[in-house]
Amino acid sequence: MEEQELQKKSYTKVIDYIKNQIRVGELSIGGKLPAERELSEMLGVSRNSVREAIRTLDNMGVISSQHGAGNYLTGNFESNMVEALSMMFLLNQTDYMQISQLRRGLELQALILAIDNITQKEINTLENIILQLEHETEENNVILDKKLHYTIAIASRNNLIFNILQALSELIDQFIVDLRREILSTEDSKMQLMEAHTDIVRCIINKDKNLAYEAINKHFGTIDEKLLKNEHLFIK
Repeated sequence: MEEQELQKKSYTKVIDYIKNQIRVGELSIGGKLPAERELSEMLGVSRNSVREAIRTLDNMGVISSQHGAGNYLTGNFESNMVEALSMMFLLNQTDYMQISQLRRGLELQALILAIDNITQKEINTLENIILQLEHETEENNVILDKKLHYTIAIASRNNLIFNILQALSELIDQFIVDLRREILSTEDSKMQLMEAHTDIVRCIINKDKNLAYEAINKHFGTIDEKLLKNEHLFIK
C-alpha cells in the first residue's frame, strides 16, 4: 500500500511538472516532451512513474505518444469527451433529450457569439451553404447541414463551445442511426429545418440576436419532434 501511494505521488509529480511547463510557456501545442529518462532523472522519480503520467495524459487527450518519435503536446480533448459521453449514454446516465438540451444551449450561445465575431468570408460560406441546401441531394444536404453548424461553432471563437459541440455531434452520430437523413427525408420536416437554417444565417447577417433565439428553438423543435416519433432511430 505504501509503495502504491508513493507511485501515485510520483506520477502526479510528473503531471504537475508538465502543467507548470505549459503555464510558464516552455511547452505549447506541438511541443515535444522531454524523454522518459530525462524526466525520471530530473524529477527524481522512477521510469514507471513517468510512464504512468504519460499514459494518463495520453488518455486525457493532452499528449500524443508516437512510437519511436516521443511524446508531443496535442490538446486533443474532443476524443476524450466523446468517450466519456459515450459511456454515460451506455450506462443510462444521460439520454438524447438531455444531450439535445445541452446542444440547444451551446448552439444558441455559439450563434450569439458568431454574430459578433464572424468574418465576411465565413458569412459567404454560410450563404453558399443555404443556396446549396435548396438544390442538393439528400446525401449532400447531410454534409452541408454539418458544415453549417461547424462554421458557426468556429465563428463563435470559443474553443470550449466548439470542442463540446463537435463531441456531441459525434456522439449523436454514434447512437442515433441516420438522424439527419431521417429529418431530411420528409418534405415537412425538411422545409422546417430549411427555414430554421435560413433564419440562423439571416440573424447573423442582420446581427439580430432576438431572431437567433427563435431560429435555434425552431431548429431543435423540429429535431426533437422527429426523434420522439421515431424511436427506431436509437441504437439499443
